[in-house]
Amino acid sequence: MDTATAALKPRKNPVQARSTVTVEALHTAAIQVLTREGLSRCTTTRIAERAGMSVGSVYQYYPNRDALLSAVLETHLEGVADAIEGASRAFNGKPIDEMAVGLASAFLAAKLRDPQESKALYAVSADRGGPLLVQKMHKRMLSAIAAMLESAPDARFDDPAMTSAIAFSALVGPVRTLLDGYVEPGFEDGLESELVRLLTAYLGTHRLSPEV
Repeated sequence: MDTATAALKPRKNPVQARSTVTVEALHTAAIQVLTREGLSRCTTTRIAERAGMSVGSVYQYYPNRDALLSAVLETHLEGVADAIEGASRAFNGKPIDEMAVGLASAFLAAKLRDPQESKALYAVSADRGGPLLVQKMHKRMLSAIAAMLESAPDARFDDPAMTSAIAFSALVGPVRTLLDGYVEPGFEDGLESELVRLLTAYLGTHRLSPEV
């Protein structure tokens, strides 16, 4: 482990219920400060004040601000990965049209549960161990989607891994555009139906021909 990676590791992980509550409160406070004041003003002092704790409470669990933000980002990404894995299991063996609905719905629910949180964490994901975390979670999600696709009774995927990567990228792009604010009012209202249409059309190119 290099020095930069080690600096992002928590001092300790919560074991008791009280410790878990404290860490969760710090994560919530970090997101709130990051959302309202931006990364440059997101300091351990402000996070502690927002959480109603002393700065010492922050350092009890994290050696520095970046380690705390890295942990917040990891929790967020794990939530998205869990949602995709859950949908992939739920729609295992289902027709590809149902898979498209399940994937789009699960991803949007996870990313837009708290749009401000998702948007704020984009500023963190480019650094502070973010690329490695994103890569790790990305691998989990693509593996789950590929396994689901292989179970489709009405389609055959010669390269499930590639199809999984393209399908997932098709979900990520429009959602990132929405969170970055590069859309017209009302974009979000029709986003899920359009993503379902996109995935259905793409996955449909692998549909098995009906038996004559």
